[in-house]
Amino acid sequence: MLADIKRAMAITAALNRLTFNDPDAVRALFSDLIGRKVDDGFLLIPPFYTTGGVDIRVGRNVFINQNCTFHDLGGIFIADDVLIGPNVSIITSGHPVEPSQRRACVIARPVVIERNVWIAAGATIIGGVTVGENAVVAAGSVVTRDVPPNRLVAGNPASVIRAVAD
Repeated sequence: MLADIKRAMAITAALNRLTFNDPDAVRALFSDLIGRKVDDGFLLIPPFYTTGGVDIRVGRNVFINQNCTFHDLGGIFIADDVLIGPNVSIITSGHPVEPSQRRACVIARPVVIERNVWIAAGATIIGGVTVGENAVVAAGSVVTRDVPPNRLVAGNPASVIRAVAD
């Protein structure tokens, strides 16, 4: 486990030395980080931070803007055509609420982001959440429960504001 974390840190450091001007190199390093090739439609703008990388799955035509943080211990599954804005945090792990248990363990639950989702700037998504197809997470929102398909959510905690029209 420690070797995996050190490997991810080294790859992430190399990734963050790159710029937006070299998308092929970014794709290659990100593919190495997650242990599988991403498609030519994948675009990530560094810097990017992760706890491991190997528990991230990315579909086709995914865009991840700069300064995102993915704590992927519980698994992060990103479907095709997803847009992720700058400063988005996807956090799949945490600690028990009980004070006596906080240092005893880490609780990890997956995050699933379905097809054609837009997660706007500064949003945070917590483990155990599924963001439904075509949904929009408004800027600065904190998503603590599932987002239905075709809905706009906003706030802290995020709640449904309205349907997403075509």
